Amino acid sequence: MLVVPVLDETAAGLVELLLPAFGPSQLFLGAVRHEIPEDRRRHVLMADLCKRYHLRSVATPELLYHHPDRQRLQDVLTSIRHGVKLREAGTRLRPNNRYALSHPAQMRQRYQDIPEALSTGLELLERAEFGLEMLEYRYPEEPIPEGYSSEGRLRELCRHGAHERYGECMPEAVRLQLEKELSLIRELRYEGYFLTMYEIVAFCRSQGILCQGRGSAANSVVCYSLGITAVDPVRMQLLFERFLSRERAEPPDIDLDIEHQRREEVITYVYKRYGRRHAAMVANTIRYRPKSALRDVGKVLDIPQLHVERAARLLGHRSESIEPALRDAGLPYDSPPYLLLRELAEQLCDVPRHLSIHPGGFLLGAEEVACIVPVENGRMPGRTVIQWDKYDIEEMNLFKVDLLGLGALTQLRMGFELLHRHLGVDISMASIPANDPVVYEMLHRADTVGVFQLESRAQMAMLPRMLPKQFYDLVIEISIVRPGPIAGGMVHPYLKRRAGEEELSYPHSALIPVLERTLGVPIFQEQVMRVAMIAADYTPGEADQLRRDMAAWRRHGVIERHHDRIVGRMITKGIEPRFAEQVFDQIRGFGEYGFPESHAGGFALIAYATAWLRARYPVVFTCALLNAWPMGFYSPATIVEDARRHGVEMLPLCIVYSAWDCVLASRKDGGFAVRIGFRYLKGLRRSEYDRLEAFRRREDIKTLSPAELQSEIGLSAAAVELLAEAGALDLLEANRRRAVWRGGARHHEQAAGNEAAVSPRRILRDPIHALLRGFEQPTPEFDAPGPEEQILWDYEFTGHSTAGHPMQRFREFLASLGLRTAEEVLSGTDNNRKAGSVGNPGYADNNHVVYAGMVICRQRPSTAGGVVFITLEDETGFINLILRTSVFEAFRPLVVGSSVLGVEGKIQRADGVVHILVERCFNPFGLRKTKKTSHNSKQASQLQDYSDPDYIGRDGRPVRVQSRDFQ
Repeated sequence: MLVVPVLDETAAGLVELLLPAFGPSQLFLGAVRHEIPEDRRRHVLMADLCKRYHLRSVATPELLYHHPDRQRLQDVLTSIRHGVKLREAGTRLRPNNRYALSHPAQMRQRYQDIPEALSTGLELLERAEFGLEMLEYRYPEEPIPEGYSSEGRLRELCRHGAHERYGECMPEAVRLQLEKELSLIRELRYEGYFLTMYEIVAFCRSQGILCQGRGSAANSVVCYSLGITAVDPVRMQLLFERFLSRERAEPPDIDLDIEHQRREEVITYVYKRYGRRHAAMVANTIRYRPKSALRDVGKVLDIPQLHVERAARLLGHRSESIEPALRDAGLPYDSPPYLLLRELAEQLCDVPRHLSIHPGGFLLGAEEVACIVPVENGRMPGRTVIQWDKYDIEEMNLFKVDLLGLGALTQLRMGFELLHRHLGVDISMASIPANDPVVYEMLHRADTVGVFQLESRAQMAMLPRMLPKQFYDLVIEISIVRPGPIAGGMVHPYLKRRAGEEELSYPHSALIPVLERTLGVPIFQEQVMRVAMIAADYTPGEADQLRRDMAAWRRHGVIERHHDRIVGRMITKGIEPRFAEQVFDQIRGFGEYGFPESHAGGFALIAYATAWLRARYPVVFTCALLNAWPMGFYSPATIVEDARRHGVEMLPLCIVYSAWDCVLASRKDGGFAVRIGFRYLKGLRRSEYDRLEAFRRREDIKTLSPAELQSEIGLSAAAVELLAEAGALDLLEANRRRAVWRGGARHHEQAAGNEAAVSPRRILRDPIHALLRGFEQPTPEFDAPGPEEQILWDYEFTGHSTAGHPMQRFREFLASLGLRTAEEVLSGTDNNRKAGSVGNPGYADNNHVVYAGMVICRQRPSTAGGVVFITLEDETGFINLILRTSVFEAFRPLVVGSSVLGVEGKIQRADGVVHILVERCFNPFGLRKTKKTSHNSKQASQLQDYSDPDYIGRDGRPVRVQSRDFQ
């Protein structure tokens, strides 16, 4: 059936085109009515077509929104789609609000002269038999050797892999578990999926690409035997039903982490192996967030862009109201244009904005993918993209292969290569020494910048309290700093029991084997499932449904339907009611945030490997981390500063010695330093570097002057100026300003309409040019930038500096105001005096402190009740801040907009963790020396007007520092 909407005269041409294919019984004309003057003309046209071609009409209003009040938002979306301002949209907008869902009585009124159009619509609705459940989907069969079935091939691969993992004498527990899993896979006919994952992993290994399965797949001995995952599920007592169960009968979901810089190779392999007709990437629905909604609506309403950007900078990722940002930005938030801006932007939040591509989700089909789901061409040639997102795929029980990029694997592979090339050390993730005491001693200090999963502020605060001593402690460490255990009230009981401050207890002796490793506190999803199986006689499949109901945050309250069953059965088994209720309260506490033990185990392997590399080879660790960036939690500036504080020599960009990537440079003492690569020079194209590298292979670049880099190498004037400004030409010309002038001379001549500048080498060969050299104007004299100014130049052009920290420039000024360094705050000393000694007013717990540093991280976790956590950095280290909601709201513009932030508050020390509980924020560059801050009082220093929170950089221009904001 096909309905042709009759809007204008073009409908007649469509009818003549489609009628031979569909016939009068399957082709209908759509009667479009919205109470506008065009309705009558369309009615006359439709009546003529119905009579001429013997067709029936159907009521087909255009529905754009659910309620008439949404017309304004629809007009805004239309203007956004067309890229025009609202006042310029004209006829692109609908003329009234009759494009909403209508009541049946309204529809009868609207179509009262052709009631048959409504009855025909109902008839078509009854005739429609299609449902999504009717889609037929088969996973593609993998090519297998002759003489094998899919089941036999999978069984053979698993048997061979299990012997490699466990040895020739396979443990009986492993053999039984392997047979159990293979039987279920055969029953559900999932062999092809596992063979596909095996082929992808085998391709990665053949190409030297590090990969590792994550998530619940680590619960499977089959996945472990095939080499897909790296965690032994039998040794860790993991629950297979968390991954696959007969009751759920859903396709397995294996996430494969791949080096993020080489993931494209794997994606290309999948497309090549299956063809674009049978392989397509899953879409990702990008929705409006407060900032994007404010910006798009502001543009359409023609609000000054400067005003919109000022307010957008003050919005968090999860902000619910736009008004505070408008107010704090100093805008007339209660005037009509801004009231409308606020209203429409808030309505637009969470509305789909556009389709993107899932980070690595693939749908593979035996039939053409287009026969199952709607598809479209990707931007890259030969790529197909599904128009459904991952939730649609899961709802339809379609097989999805996730190929995800993980920067930590890229870093490890690069680190292993550097160890082999420069130190002759051959090592891999599998051969890294286990339980290295040096690694755990480093973790006790929370010295973990760049360590996978253990580098966040929250993890750094937990490490000194956990004091991990073995691998399983890392599994718990990674899992416990999550919303689930925090929301479920499990963190403090576990830490108290671990420290011996609380007695171990179990609800029932039968639960001891399940909860023993986590000291009686359920932390993982698998533990909750086992508790339900042992204490409430759940089957493995039912226990997995319990786990799924815990994760069903979109349907609040579904977990409660398990209450009577769990509590009642536990009481029947002799467990006291209060203990039964306590167990269910813990299950309820997991809510949407439960974390699988298998997932934590896989991540812990990578975390330990990166920690080992940092502890044993910090130079190699830093070089690999910078080359693998962007990844992790911190910016290159923080990584470089942390390395310098740990004794790693960082060498700057150099046109003679730097490569595209960072490299290890030999030192006179036999060690190595890290030389920054040109990949960090903002605006330098790879093609420019390739020309430079080709010249360096042929000739000695040290003999060139900055002006000759264009004529002899072919670099553009803009590239030469970039090199000069970033200090890469310091070996050719020590004065950066003079290097910029000389390197850019050709650029200035071309701008003036002169011919290309001629290199001094050509001048020496050309007597005419030699004769004219005496008439050249001398080069002006330039003051060389000082060390502190060079640091700011470095930050502007490379985002970091190997020479020092920007806060060094202001240390004398800040010290004169009583503002301390991070090292002083953390160590509790001032001028080598101990905390609490005579003459030392602070640094001990609960004492007043004043501090200022660069903002490198802002966070507002959903489980923290509105509390904001900020990390500041100076030349001596980090300081973590805690801002209660009232403090954050009082100083929102400063907190959100500042690159450098000053704070006053009280020191909090506990278990080796130091925070500042902030009471006041200020712009440190607005302080007056006439009112020096006192350590013993909360005397407020005078502040300048809040207008520009940025510190001043090169030539008076502001320099902003990259930070991780509210993610």
